[in-house]
Amino acid sequence: MTDLQIERERSSYNISGGCTALIVICLLGKLYVANAGDSRAIIVRNGEIIPMSSEFTPETERQRLQYLAFMQPHLLGNEFTHLEFPRRVQRKELGKKMLYRDFNMTGWAYKTIEDEDLKFPLIYGEGKKARVMATIGVTRGLGDHDLKVHDSNIYIKPFLSSAPEVRIYDLSKYDHGADDVLILATDGLWDVLSNEEVAEAITQFLPNCDPDDPHRFVHFYNCRVVPQAFFHDMPEINNNHAVFIIHDLEADMDGTVTKLQKGLSFL
Repeated sequence: MTDLQIERERSSYNISGGCTALIVICLLGKLYVANAGDSRAIIVRNGEIIPMSSEFTPETERQRLQYLAFMQPHLLGNEFTHLEFPRRVQRKELGKKMLYRDFNMTGWAYKTIEDEDLKFPLIYGEGKKARVMATIGVTRGLGDHDLKVHDSNIYIKPFLSSAPEVRIYDLSKYDHGADDVLILATDGLWDVLSNEEVAEAITQFLPNCDPDDPHRFVHFYNCRVVPQAFFHDMPEINNNHAVFIIHDLEADMDGTVTKLQKGLSFL
């Protein structure tokens, strides 16, 4: 509904571009974490990592994107192929065999290269360089209704979904310590640090802090996260990310939250 409203109002309010969305709602003693994009949420509980989201990228949603293009080939504008190849197919390879993947395949198989295969692939690149129609590296989010392939009239929005994945965490089922946290962060953090590195930094740093110090999470960020980013030669983490730490994960027996509402740090 939000994405439809953005589409209706984008002209009135001069809305352009788009964004990903990662939110958490606490309701009756449960955390509902919804993600549409390439941000990530994890819970660190007694040193254990509990993933609370999945990233949606051209690689992770390859089969959905390919199936949509297979069912509605007009969306490709006669410029792209929905098939995936390990590399760009060249004209000199017509008639030869090459590995490929279709929407119904988890592995690779061989096919004979035809003229249609010379078109640019719907999904191209690997890892963070993977793009849909050589344009965008994330496949879920809000907005981007007017986004087109460069120098064409091919719209990319039909391939972008605003539907989030939702995971539920029952606070009442676990005992939580003062150093247990839920971390929400954009890809600017996770491109630099792994879940394990963030969790290790938390478990090593927070026990040495006063649990009543309201600034201990800011200290943690400045003392551990930023230095590790520079160690990985990624100082741009300071400008290209957002991090929320939700702490004091406690719930009363009736399911109401006692401390979570005030346990939020934006870094």
